Amino acid sequence: MSVEIPGYVAGTWAIDPVHSEVSFVVRHMMVSKVRGRFDKFEGTFVTADDPLSSTVTASVDLSSINTGQEQRDAHIRSADFFEVEKYPEMTFVSTGLKQGEEGFILEGDLTLKGVTKAVVFNLELNGFGPDAYGGTRAGFSASTQINRLDYGVSFNGPIPGVPGGVAVSENVTITLEIEGILQA
Repeated sequence: MSVEIPGYVAGTWAIDPVHSEVSFVVRHMMVSKVRGRFDKFEGTFVTADDPLSSTVTASVDLSSINTGQEQRDAHIRSADFFEVEKYPEMTFVSTGLKQGEEGFILEGDLTLKGVTKAVVFNLELNGFGPDAYGGTRAGFSASTQINRLDYGVSFNGPIPGVPGGVAVSENVTITLEIEGILQA
């Protein structure tokens, strides 16, 4: 079954890292949320003639983590978390796209620390349009939640005096704001 999308443009698109963001949120000390982003990433998406046959591949340079606090970033790069010396990238390869109740559901394989798991992103199509340079742009927003323990990112510390309290939650929300440039 095909989907009709006003203004839809089929083609191959490169993710524009200057106008895109790969970010995350994780609970800290069970009372607040720490936000961060990755400053280096790349990817390609192909919008097919049938939108539901579209595909995405992307990679994130894990050493580019930026939480606004260099000491914390260095710790996250270490073997306690990402172990970037051994596993420098996180990758995503789509396996399917379907229409959801609100927007689309993007399914794919996320690989982190050598572990690949299926994930599901809630995907919102923000639109297609011309840019100031004679090109064409497309925009998407997407989010998912993963359990970091599923990927071997298991470091944690107890909170003294709080039974069951931990420094970092298991669940991590990943948010994408993606702008693509249509390739010739």
